[in-house]
Amino acid sequence: MMRISMSLPKKLLADFDEVLKNRGYQSRSKGIRDALQDYIVRYQWMNEMEGDRIGIITIIYDHYYSGVMENLAEIQHQFREEITTSMHIHMTDKYCMEIIVVNGDINEIKELTEKMMRLKGVEHVKLTSTANGKEFSDPEHSHPHYY
Repeated sequence: MMRISMSLPKKLLADFDEVLKNRGYQSRSKGIRDALQDYIVRYQWMNEMEGDRIGIITIIYDHYYSGVMENLAEIQHQFREEITTSMHIHMTDKYCMEIIVVNGDINEIKELTEKMMRLKGVEHVKLTSTANGKEFSDPEHSHPHYY
């Protein structure tokens, strides 16, 4: 085992500790290891996808964070061929959600997703995708993938 230290916002740690308590974890370290493993598996699963896909990207961001809305719009313009539509939702005074419907080559969709994930002010990004209709006759390719 390797020992690491990390800095986390108080609320994130409190929320994580609450989840660990509710799930019956005895150790924060075990919970962090499980969360990291889940993150790695979802990333590997996304990397195994190929071909044309249809999906939804959900983004939650702090609209007060300087430049975040402009950066999100700029990235979306770069991928306008893959974006079918988007919806903007005002969640709270501070947070907004964007729901983007995408359709096209999964490599482009993954690049779009990861560019938005890297933006400062973006709190959460999730891609859910499935075959875009061409492969529905092949059950192996029709299952949804989450990232």
